[in-house]
Amino acid sequence: MRNETEFPYTRRVPRNGRARNSAADAALLAVFTRDGRENPYPAFAALRRLAPVHHHEGLGTWFLTRHADCHAVLTGPGFHTPGREWCDREIPDWREHPGARFFYSSLLRTDGADHSRVRRLVTGALGARSVRALLPDVRGLTRRLLDRFADATADGGTADFQGLVGYPLPVAVVGRLIGAPPEDQGPFHRLGQDAGRLLEPVRSAEDWRRADEAVVALRAYFADLVRRRRARPADDLTSALLAVRDADDGRLSGDELVDTLLLVLVAGFETTAGLLGLAVHALLAHPDQWRLLCERPDVAAGAVEETLRWDTPVQMTERIADRPAEIGGVTIPEGANVTTVLAAGNRDPARHPDPDTYTVLRPDSKVLSFSAGPHHCLGAALARAESAELLTQLAARFPRLAPAGEPVRRASVSLRAFAHLPLAATG
Repeated sequence: MRNETEFPYTRRVPRNGRARNSAADAALLAVFTRDGRENPYPAFAALRRLAPVHHHEGLGTWFLTRHADCHAVLTGPGFHTPGREWCDREIPDWREHPGARFFYSSLLRTDGADHSRVRRLVTGALGARSVRALLPDVRGLTRRLLDRFADATADGGTADFQGLVGYPLPVAVVGRLIGAPPEDQGPFHRLGQDAGRLLEPVRSAEDWRRADEAVVALRAYFADLVRRRRARPADDLTSALLAVRDADDGRLSGDELVDTLLLVLVAGFETTAGLLGLAVHALLAHPDQWRLLCERPDVAAGAVEETLRWDTPVQMTERIADRPAEIGGVTIPEGANVTTVLAAGNRDPARHPDPDTYTVLRPDSKVLSFSAGPHHCLGAALARAESAELLTQLAARFPRLAPAGEPVRRASVSLRAFAHLPLAATG
């Protein structure tokens, strides 16, 4: 794979391509500026108003910013994810990269019978029962990490919430889920973030290098964990996936099992870590909503759902048109790349009235934040439960929680998350 930057995910900007000089193009490109990364929502609203189904020639994709259009593409027939066959046509040298071989062979980028078979086998081991069984561990891990935060903010001190709680909690939870002992989890944060660079719409040669190295290291770790669990099963996802069997589909292959565990790690903590920080920040930026949570712990789940809508952790995802399709009155040609802007769809006033208002009691919310259709996130229930538990404990223990400095967002377009979120316990 060459070293040019790519958008979205795999598609290269044509060397002689020029973006159309239009208001819609300007609104779109504003998302990629420093201000746009800080707050992309005005640009998304402008793009939705100007051209809700917009083709950018230089970037080589159609952007969808309405909820109904995004949902139709994600759930309906006629679109597929860009996987191995697509890469063989578009980027012949993609197999040179371990990161690409993982990314485009995982559940994220497979469709049809292969996707259904693996997903069915995994769902049995990662369903609602597994999430319920994990909740006591989630509560205990949350309590211990908030103890650390309390110590760090004692006597009026401030602490980086994201560093002390926002990242360690989902790493510890997904580690417990997979069956990785706590002493093995130290490198997960760094390696998971490096592998997660594959989710970015624009990638540099350095991104690919770090992603490749992370995938090699994580594959080696999970292959060893599988060997250990085959010899000595335990109460964890790795053992469950080794044991799972479908009457029609048999078992997961060795590579499928290792790559599934790798995907669970990366997807299981990156988006959840983003959600945790975004939820706390949104609530503190709206003091009336924070007070409501402190007074009524039962609204924690609503706060999670509203955060998913108002500041979406995963901003966009893509599909390829199997055949010509009409979206919002616009004809999309066969083979076209389509980017569903989940964050824009979540703030579509046609679906969520008064979309720029943050209210944890919002009725009839339907978010796209975990995608939809065949690729709806398998870990959505765990992410929601984990986030609600954190908010419930946080509000009970730190009702005077307050910002204590300028937060720093991660330099990312696709993933919304804080690198640092300084807070004080007694604001």
